[in-house]
Amino acid sequence: MPDADRILVIDDEPQIRHAVRDALREVASNVDEAANGAAGVSAAVTGQPELVLLDLGLPDMAGVDVCREIRRRSAVPIIVLSARHSEHEKVDLLNAGADDYVTKPFSVLELAARARAQLRRAKSLASAAASATPVAIGGLLVDTVTRKVTRYGRQIHLTPIEWQIFATLLGSAGRTLTHQQIFDAVWDREFGSPQQYLRVHITNLRRKIEIDPASPQIIITEPGVGYRVELPR
Repeated sequence: MPDADRILVIDDEPQIRHAVRDALREVASNVDEAANGAAGVSAAVTGQPELVLLDLGLPDMAGVDVCREIRRRSAVPIIVLSARHSEHEKVDLLNAGADDYVTKPFSVLELAARARAQLRRAKSLASAAASATPVAIGGLLVDTVTRKVTRYGRQIHLTPIEWQIFATLLGSAGRTLTHQQIFDAVWDREFGSPQQYLRVHITNLRRKIEIDPASPQIIITEPGVGYRVELPR
């Protein structure tokens, strides 16, 4: 059974759209296509896909603007496809609302795996939000209602800032958040250097929740970009 009913591919090159459609044949029942940014934004909003794959090289709009416009109107997961892969560009895209980034040329297996991961993440987060049940992750039990974190029944004390950082990452589990995104979510104001300021709190947080803080398995670093929490498979 496919993982999704509908996936949208936004790319101006027919051969790329065809390759993506083939890669996602077993992932989605339907793969819609849009050949430019304006059509892609419209299809993302009206068609209600469960996943969007967005190419950056569009004829009418910058890919980052398409990403930002879709995110303004929808929470649908977005995977960006691009032949460029600088850290600066990746940070810009994540800040614009992208969930993942696949570099061209990509393999069919890699793209399908990335698509399944984003679909699984979206369903897991929706289920957790609907049930408000504690989340088990990395040996921890996290109760987002009472704001308690325990391991084998023993409560782990987190400061308010540590809890806010952890809750922010957990709320987007499986997706890398940039330093600025985390900083804005927790402090909501300009205050020093996000990267250096966060590093101190992440270090303290890892000491409390990781079994081996030197080899973290819960809060993962994306060098030069930010951090993410991995959902259990």
